[in-house]
Formats: sequence, C-alpha cells, structure tokens
Amino acid sequence: MNNLLSLNNLIKSFGGLTAVAGVSFNVAEKSIVGLIGPNGAGKTTVFNLITGNYRPDSGNVIFARHDITKTPTHEIVSKGIARTFQTIRLFPEMTVLENVLAGCHCRMRAGVLASMFHTPAQRREERSAIEKAMRELAFVGLDDQYANLAKNLSYGNQRLLEVARALATEPRFLILDEPAGGMNDQETADLIGLIQAIRSRGIAVLLIEHDMHLVMQVCEKLVVLEYGAVIAEGTPAEIKANPLVIKAYLGSEELD
Repeated sequence: MNNLLSLNNLIKSFGGLTAVAGVSFNVAEKSIVGLIGPNGAGKTTVFNLITGNYRPDSGNVIFARHDITKTPTHEIVSKGIARTFQTIRLFPEMTVLENVLAGCHCRMRAGVLASMFHTPAQRREERSAIEKAMRELAFVGLDDQYANLAKNLSYGNQRLLEVARALATEPRFLILDEPAGGMNDQETADLIGLIQAIRSRGIAVLLIEHDMHLVMQVCEKLVVLEYGAVIAEGTPAEIKANPLVIKAYLGSEELD
C-alpha cells in the first residue's frame, strides 16, 4: 500500500526545549494509525507540524508525494488534510448545520460578487453545500440536530460535529486529536464504528488517543512517542508486548 503521509526526521524546539526530536513515520493510504505516548511526549506538536500550525526546525512532511513542510494551513486543508482538536473549536452561537457549512466553504468556488448578488450559480452551489453538510451530519448521526445551536449539543455530540465539519472539507487524510475525550462508554463504542466507516470512504486517519481500548481496537498501526522521539512502531499486538512501551505507560495494565 502506498504511503499518503511521510514524516522525515522532524525536529521542533521551543526555546531550549526540544518537543519533537527526529520523528519519522509513514501513514499508508486508507489506513488508521494511532500516535500514542505519555502526556508531554510531543504528540500534538507533531499534529501541528503536519497541519502547518508550526514549522519544523528541520525535517520535512510529504503528503501525496508533495512536500508540504512550508505550506500555509489553509492550503494544506485544500490539499486534503483535515483535523479536529483536543479542545473543541466550534462556533457555539451558530447552528449545527452552519458549523458544517463552514467546512464546505473551503471547496466552494463562487466569488465575492457572486455571493453578494446571489447569482444562479452561487445559489446552486449553496444548495449543493447544504445537501453535502446534511449528508455529513447523517453520517455522524446528527442530522436530526441540524437546527440546534452547537453550544446546546452534549459534549460527545460536539465532538461528532467537529468530525462532520472536518469531513465536509472532503479530506483524503483526517487527523483526530483525542476524539474520545469526555465520551462515555457507549459513545466511545460508537466512535470506533465511525472511525472505521471513515476509513471505508477511502480516508486515512491518524489519531492521538489516551483510551487504549479504542486505540487497540481501531488502529492497524501504532507509533509511540516519549520525550519527543519514536520509541516503538508496529501493530497493536506488537506494541502491547513491547517492554519500552509498557515502561513508558508505567505498567501493562494501561494497555489492557
């Protein structure tokens, strides 16, 4: 299987602290990969290097055979990379549908004048965007909530709304930053099914997640970070038996 994303010897320091120390790994097309490790291991910094929020001090990021290391964030989205955040970043006073439409707009072509004068082409594009947004809401199970304000959703449903908004950008690669955070057991079980369904659409998924039960069930490959460096990489079974990983998590019970 071809690699969709390749990280090559990424290094990133903040002041005198090295947050990412020579990280390299690949994500294959249509795969689900977990990036795990203790708090402060550098996982979110790696995500921010992929999405252009940070520039590495050295190393590069290759996506779909193109070097995107110095590409601005908005262009990275248009190239097919979407993400959710550890801290929910919705528009709380906007409706559920409007939040997803915000994701659709990065693919819309109508210019400012067309939008101002509501030309037929602009109206057709807007109708198409609404239909697409509703499809994504149905995909995550929130289509019956479309008229509600985002702030009125449960915490778990706000997480799902972020996923729907990310999918509305039509990504080839989806980054999920602790998607199960704040979810109960049933919501987490449903999330496993949702991540698998996303992959079935041909979208590769890279996730940070502390819920080891979810990670072991849904990921085909795991990359383990500690102190900003990769200490292990392999299948869930290989990682579960790796003594370095067990030590990093302070006991094998964390991986059960």
